[in-house]
Amino acid sequence: MSDQGESRFSSQLLLTRDGWVLFGTRMVRLFAYGLLSVVLVLYLSAIGLSDQYIGLLLTLTLVGDAVISLLITRVADRLGRRRMLLLGAGLMIFAGATFALTTNPLLLTVAAFIGTLSPSGNEVGPFLAIEQAALAHITPDQQRTRVFAWYILCGSLAAALGALSGGMLETTSTSPGTPSLAGYRALFMGYGVLGIIMGLLFTTLSPKVEIGPLTEPRPVGFSGLHRSRVAVRNLSLLFMLDSFGSGLMVQSVLAYWFHLRFGVDTATLGQLFFGVYLVAGLSALVAARIAARVGLIRTMVFTHIPANIFLLLTPLMPTLPLAITMVLLRFCVAQMDVPTRQSYLMAVVDPDERSAAAGITTFARTTATALAPTLTGVLFGAAFFSAPFFLAGGLKIVYDVALYVGFRHLKPPEEREKL
Repeated sequence: MSDQGESRFSSQLLLTRDGWVLFGTRMVRLFAYGLLSVVLVLYLSAIGLSDQYIGLLLTLTLVGDAVISLLITRVADRLGRRRMLLLGAGLMIFAGATFALTTNPLLLTVAAFIGTLSPSGNEVGPFLAIEQAALAHITPDQQRTRVFAWYILCGSLAAALGALSGGMLETTSTSPGTPSLAGYRALFMGYGVLGIIMGLLFTTLSPKVEIGPLTEPRPVGFSGLHRSRVAVRNLSLLFMLDSFGSGLMVQSVLAYWFHLRFGVDTATLGQLFFGVYLVAGLSALVAARIAARVGLIRTMVFTHIPANIFLLLTPLMPTLPLAITMVLLRFCVAQMDVPTRQSYLMAVVDPDERSAAAGITTFARTTATALAPTLTGVLFGAAFFSAPFFLAGGLKIVYDVALYVGFRHLKPPEEREKL
């Protein structure tokens, strides 16, 4: 096998048994998130909720995810990563069961806040923070970004299949004599079952994913951080700006926009987001190769700006094919910053800070994302359907510039070794 071939597959060969389990849990989880991302807002609209209330509920969903995640991840390295992952799986099961069994707005709101749901189809809850800390713990620095890229790809493929399945199952389960709510409820029940499967997989993780006893216990505050407080704080502020922009057009809202603007049905939306997840996942592998040459920060910034330009152009497209083209072009590069961002964060903090650092930045991102749908709901309610695209694209470009200026000199270990 050539050197290039060995490089291409080395991340697979380096995965331990625990690594494969973590890949599996991510695939199950992202399939579940994709399953609901296409229909979540459509379901809430079908039970009679207003656009403004839907925006509020999505906000509360993300706020709840952020709060629960912060509380879990800040203690995960000390109390046990496996225990905290199982707790997160329980919250996912609770949310799916509640949405499947009731349409009461108050109960749905409580379940959305306490449980784990993903309006965007992307990661929410404590899972990503703890899983990536565990992966970084069992992976050499030189292979970390590549392993994270494969981790992202597997999740994206699973989410793509989930989105496609969600659109198709909801459509096929609806007949002239059957209310469409039955199809939605079946999807939420399936979501809860997938949470059970994920929990069972977490029970098979070995003690190797844990941080283990420290030779010199270090003082930590509420955050769970010590050496990296300043860097994590500054990164969190920047991630909040980026995520607020992303939250203005979360995937469920984008699906709703396509439905309002072009009358697209759920089956077509499922096919669209299947393509979105597919190209986004494949781009993660390209990002790992680019990062190996130009560095993590440059890869994050220089691939993200074109994606935001495509986002700005989407509402200006006069036809459905052109709008779909802009969305697909955006996601060809939009997710390249995900494995590089995760790898960068794990590299610049100490091993016993990883879960906490990932949890804090996830909290910052999720909180900012949570605030945005309420604004989108207000703009949609006032018939300003293009405004969220323009606000999102502009804010995310500001983030890209600020990230490059602020962090281009803070390099991860594998890049410092090259100097």
